[in-house]
Amino acid sequence: MAELQQVRNIGIIAHIDAGKTTTTERILFYTGKSHRMGEVDDGEATMDWMGQEQDRGITITSAATTCEWKDHQLNLIDTPGHVDFTAEVERALRVLDGAIGIFCAVGGVEPQSETVWHQADRYHVPRLAYVNKMDRIGADFAAVIEEMRDKLACSPLVVTMPVGSESTFRGVIDLVDMKCLVWDSEDQGRTYARREIPASEADQANEYRERLVDGLSAISDEITSLYLEGSEIPAQLMHEALRQGTLTRAFVPVFCGASLRNVGVQPLLDAITRYLPSPLDAPPMVGHHAKSGEEIVIPCDVNGPPLGLVFKIQNDREAGDLCFFRVYSGTFKSGAAFQNISKKRKERFNRILRMHSNRSVQISSLSAGDIGVVVGFKFSQTGDTVGSEGRPILLERMVFPEPVITVAIEPTTLSDREKLQSALSIMAKEDPTFSVKENDETGQLIISGMGELHLDVVVHRVTEEFRVNARIGKPQVSYRESITKQVEHTEVFRRMVAGKENVAEITLAVGPLERGAGKRYVSDVGTDVLPPAFQDAVERGVVGSFDSGSLFGYPMTDVSVRLTKAVYDQTSSTEFAFEAAAAVGFDGACAKADPVLLEPVMSVVAVTPADYIGEVIGNLNARGGVVQSIESKPGAEHIHALVPLDRMFGYSTALRSLTQGRATFSMEFAHFEVKAGDPGASP
Repeated sequence: MAELQQVRNIGIIAHIDAGKTTTTERILFYTGKSHRMGEVDDGEATMDWMGQEQDRGITITSAATTCEWKDHQLNLIDTPGHVDFTAEVERALRVLDGAIGIFCAVGGVEPQSETVWHQADRYHVPRLAYVNKMDRIGADFAAVIEEMRDKLACSPLVVTMPVGSESTFRGVIDLVDMKCLVWDSEDQGRTYARREIPASEADQANEYRERLVDGLSAISDEITSLYLEGSEIPAQLMHEALRQGTLTRAFVPVFCGASLRNVGVQPLLDAITRYLPSPLDAPPMVGHHAKSGEEIVIPCDVNGPPLGLVFKIQNDREAGDLCFFRVYSGTFKSGAAFQNISKKRKERFNRILRMHSNRSVQISSLSAGDIGVVVGFKFSQTGDTVGSEGRPILLERMVFPEPVITVAIEPTTLSDREKLQSALSIMAKEDPTFSVKENDETGQLIISGMGELHLDVVVHRVTEEFRVNARIGKPQVSYRESITKQVEHTEVFRRMVAGKENVAEITLAVGPLERGAGKRYVSDVGTDVLPPAFQDAVERGVVGSFDSGSLFGYPMTDVSVRLTKAVYDQTSSTEFAFEAAAAVGFDGACAKADPVLLEPVMSVVAVTPADYIGEVIGNLNARGGVVQSIESKPGAEHIHALVPLDRMFGYSTALRSLTQGRATFSMEFAHFEVKAGDPGASP
């Protein structure tokens, strides 16, 4: 492994079709990691290794690789752009030190670009921006910069500007060195010449240079002094100020190019090594002592106590579970055993691998600041902390959005049922936003996911990868239940079991929370009144009941539960009785608290030529949608609306029909709200 100061853990994030995978392929080619450029359109991209990724031309699962550029080791993760696979982005950003946001020069800041950008904000990840597809018709560099400022609430600072655009795009101007960079198309962009800036671009280059120096002056007093004196500002000084501003997220350096035409990628690679943080530059990770709850700061030190996070699990038919692992402290050696602190179980590092997409190289150890893959874990799941039993520190778990669409799935033959269940459980372990459960009444297997595409991919994997023939029903909306008023309810449980009396009495206060708050349980009863084991039993009973509401059995959300009173009898009270009383009492309390049915509402963006804007808006209104805004861009109108999910099934077909196939749309979960009409009516 390279020295820690020379390591960069970075991710590529963007809206679908902005050019993430194409840019990653160029990075691999120019760093010498691959000797042939893979193209997404040909289904031959190195990082899109799944059969479905190649067939569909989209990234479904984040792929990791390691390459080198100018004595720096780049651990690179290419993430999906489709909203159905947003969990892949979430878990990648959780463990990365820096990221590159890619924007289409025509589409600008698109909906999923905003989503992933705000995910990166949540984890305080320093970023670079790369405006791709400058050669496309409708490319507008200045408009993208303005959109970044307005929509992402960031301060873009242009470091390379385009020379020309659309069909006249022929290179970029480096505003630090004030040189024009022109790529050689004969050698697939491996080499480029540094020339003087063309006279036609000089005025605009000087204007962007002024803005760059002005932005850097806020970071460096030395640059301010030199600028006021009219002196030449050394390039090295500008690079240092750019690095400092990037690390503190004072601004976002912006680069441009056309990855498909092999233009603009090398300056981006230089910027990764110059401006993005090494593991030593990133803020130290904060964890909590597993027993005392004390907050502990974890510096990135290869000689410190071992501590790492499992951020992704991928099943390999031969090797078993591949656990993607980020190390924050210490060193993990192959063959050694460590403690899964989240599960309180021992895990053995049978083998440690360095990944390149779906290929791997075995290595002997992983140290602080590094990312790799561990083979041999039996109990670990996404978000688990692994470290030393003598110093049990828990890192913050990742939070994933809840599934909003469900379908029933069944094998074509009874003999395949066990194989189907096995395949689905493997995929549920891999993907935190996918779940599978058996309907107690019908015996059907019900799978839930983030959208129609998400579940379509799952079903294709079942049939193609796991070789199980299965049928699926029509997609159904995954509703939730909540309550609308405060209620206090007392539950007395008394039952004879095996000749022994089991008695419990508790009082629960339930009440609604604001939308999106989730579920909350607290106890006001002290351990002097109810011993800890019985407190735990009540909590188990309540938390277990969250999964089924009192109206139609849908999961409960946005509800708080408080244990206000408990009657404990030393001779007849049992943990079983208190757990049962909690479960029955919670159901009874919710039934009296005016329960309501909640439906998922989606944020929809329809992109249509101006000729069809009336038809598209009319159709959204007919589906119960509320148009929030309309944004005009070159060649297309962007209609932003909120629409109930159950009215969006089949929308892609309807939209194609309305616009002669010229419109597209994207959709992501916005929030739950009370279902229109009678809240107690069956969906």
